[in-house]
Amino acid sequence: MTTSRQAYKIDAEHPGSEVAGETAAAMAAASMVFQGINPHYSHVLLHHAQEVRSLHAIDHPAISASSNRKGFIDDPSALQLFAFGDEHRGKYDDSIGVAVKSYYPSVSGYADELLWAALWLHRATGREEYLDYVIRNADDLNGTTWAISEFSWDIKYAELLSLSQLLMEKGKDLQAEKKTVLEQYRSKAEHYLCSCLNMNGDDGANVHRTPAGLLFVRHWNNMQYVAGAVFLLTVYSDYLAASNQRLHCPRGSLGSGDLLAFAKSQVDYILGANPAGLSYLVGHGARYPTRVHHRAASSVSYKADKSFVGCAQGYDRWYCRRGENPNVLVGALVGGPDDMDEFSDARGNHMQTEACTYNTAPMVGVFAKLGELEGRHGRTQQQKTSSYK
Repeated sequence: MTTSRQAYKIDAEHPGSEVAGETAAAMAAASMVFQGINPHYSHVLLHHAQEVRSLHAIDHPAISASSNRKGFIDDPSALQLFAFGDEHRGKYDDSIGVAVKSYYPSVSGYADELLWAALWLHRATGREEYLDYVIRNADDLNGTTWAISEFSWDIKYAELLSLSQLLMEKGKDLQAEKKTVLEQYRSKAEHYLCSCLNMNGDDGANVHRTPAGLLFVRHWNNMQYVAGAVFLLTVYSDYLAASNQRLHCPRGSLGSGDLLAFAKSQVDYILGANPAGLSYLVGHGARYPTRVHHRAASSVSYKADKSFVGCAQGYDRWYCRRGENPNVLVGALVGGPDDMDEFSDARGNHMQTEACTYNTAPMVGVFAKLGELEGRHGRTQQQKTSSYK
């Protein structure tokens, strides 16, 4: 491959709070996964997600809008991901520039990632300092001021708000001030979920749907928004079931089963129950996209052709060819159809055939949940059959 593989970094002079916050959140979440099977690795992840020094440093002047963010810690090198991202605030695409602005610009800024990281660190550590950060910065970082109708790799407020809803389980133990702010988070979470379910009062506040019922946000890689919505609806349905609550929308209230049923309808569409009769999950079903916009899938294996293929040759020989890809990119979720349920399986149609990890990632949890329910249903049916004998 002759394409440049140059790596970029963020530092105090070239900040990227989105990158620092998102990585801190990922490490905090992963530390919870590994806690029971690899405690040392779990500790390492959490250590780097927070900061080198004692955790009391997280309660620094950045928490207060009236305080000076500078100087809360005397050694900048001691800062780790979350504290670093908060201390040295700035958009990563401003620092890196042209390398990402054309493809992955930070439209929403870094505020959602900082709140996102703090909430995950609170969940991983149980420390109130992180929850205090979320509470005190609710307005300044737009946590309670947005009415969100999309969730993506860039705009995380919807997932942030749903995560805050989970914290409401601690309602009895929370101070009145904290509970009030988290209720504001909750109302924003419900606005997003209601918009996906077409249950907000104003049609303009609901997510558009295709004629066949697929959620549709925009033409470029729409499946990322569908996958994210389905994941959040599935998670929220679990919360409603566990807390014996309902989702209250302007057009009515819905139960856990309603959310799960709609999520399943979107999954069914993805897997082939659509006008095209096509599974948009590559490798699943009898028909799926065969000209995925993906370099490795589009080019023949080195084992089959050891001749040199530069960028120009790859474009001419593989990208522009009309035939199917030589390699099946199993598990990839492509961008999907347009707002009229129409899809063109062409390698150059990158708005519809591009495969992205942030498309597939949310679906893993959704499939796990639906698989669990199917297994539970199968066991129930088996028990009923056995009782008849």
